[in-house]
Amino acid sequence: MYFFEQIPFTFDEMPDGHLYDRELVDEANNNESYEVEDVYRGSNYMIMESMHPCFDPVDISNPKDLPSDLLPFYDEEDFMG
Repeated sequence: MYFFEQIPFTFDEMPDGHLYDRELVDEANNNESYEVEDVYRGSNYMIMESMHPCFDPVDISNPKDLPSDLLPFYDEEDFMG
C-alpha cells in the first residue's frame, strides 16, 4: 500500500500463496484495513488536485528514504533538501 500525505493511492498485488504466509498475515492483521474503494477515492482525489505521484511531478521531502529502484528518477538537486 502506498500513501501520500496519509492518502492511499495505489498498492502492489500480493504474491501467490500470501494467505498461507503466517508472517505476512500477522503483519496485515496488525495494521489498518483498506478497501479498494478507499484507494480509488484517494487516487481520484490526487488526480483531480494534480498531485498524484504516478502522474504529476511532486516534491519529495525525504528522497533519501525512497526505495533504491526509484532513485534513478530523481537527480542530485532533489537530494539537496
